[in-house]
Amino acid sequence: MNYDCQSDTLLLELLKKGDDKAFTAMYNRYWDRLLFIAGIKFRDLAIAEEMVQDVFLDLWKRREELDITTGLEPYLAVSIKYKVINAQAKLKRAMEYQQYAVHHNPPQGSDTEEWLRFKELKHKLSRLVSALPEKCRITYQLSREEGLSQNEIAARLNVSKKAVEANLSRALKSLRKAFNQLTASMLTILP
Repeated sequence: MNYDCQSDTLLLELLKKGDDKAFTAMYNRYWDRLLFIAGIKFRDLAIAEEMVQDVFLDLWKRREELDITTGLEPYLAVSIKYKVINAQAKLKRAMEYQQYAVHHNPPQGSDTEEWLRFKELKHKLSRLVSALPEKCRITYQLSREEGLSQNEIAARLNVSKKAVEANLSRALKSLRKAFNQLTASMLTILP
């Protein structure tokens, strides 16, 4: 029997009986048309091919229970249409989830580790600063935390600029010594 010349109705009857040659004839007859429809609507050839493959896979799996009254070609056209709609909806949901995740989820993996390490270092720095002698601590905080210049610090504390330089130098030396045991990346947070 030449399957390529048989009607869709006969091919469907043979398919229901498990005739794989009838299935192959349908596949060869409609593959390009379905790919064209899916490709036009989805604009991604690889995904369109996957959708067409799924339509034929579903046809084969459901062959014994098929009740196609509209004809094979309209049935396949509607099947690919629903595949496209489902794929577009899935893609839309994935994009919406991705946007949601970007705005609502905390950093993952190494970002989280780096953030925690930074937070820990910041806490250690804060403890070390609070342990500095009072003049050094105040000078350091005015310089690094409030961003004041040495002249502004001198004016605010009513001391000379040399005294500010000396206190700031002692504070930084003390902090660097305390952080000496930490890795080079940790030292980058020092002002």
